[in-house]
Amino acid sequence: MNFSGWQDQVPSSIREDTLWDVEAYRLSLFASDVCWQDIRKLHENAHTRSLADQLYRAVGSISSNIAEGYSRGTGKDRARFYEYALGSARESRDWYYKSRFVIGEDVVAHRLDFMTQIIRLLLVMVSDQRGGEIREPDSKYRASEYSETDLFEEIPFASE
Repeated sequence: MNFSGWQDQVPSSIREDTLWDVEAYRLSLFASDVCWQDIRKLHENAHTRSLADQLYRAVGSISSNIAEGYSRGTGKDRARFYEYALGSARESRDWYYKSRFVIGEDVVAHRLDFMTQIIRLLLVMVSDQRGGEIREPDSKYRASEYSETDLFEEIPFASE
């Protein structure tokens, strides 16, 4: 699975909505499908079943909150939902880190960078909706190991 091929499989009812133009939405929706593969591995281990549930809920709520915020009438209201999405992206990164013993260090390194890319986009979206105001210090959010192209085209998964 890669981002380009995945986009072609998304139903036109989603792709034709103006929400589809929001990069953070597209990437976070893709992240949900990638996460589905990860939680299957986590669910096999009795010790990490609850982690799998938490992880999938956190990753899934990123795109859902972006979608809900996108539909709001004011920048302040949109920003609130984008902040919820931001919180879910950071929560997802935390759960991914905790899953490293089961899904593997390489997979987790990719997912941490993936979530960081989404966080970076959301920080800009929140700032734009709040008129340049953001409630955290100026931070540099960069993916460490993967180039932006590799991050979405070469998706590692845990081995069976």
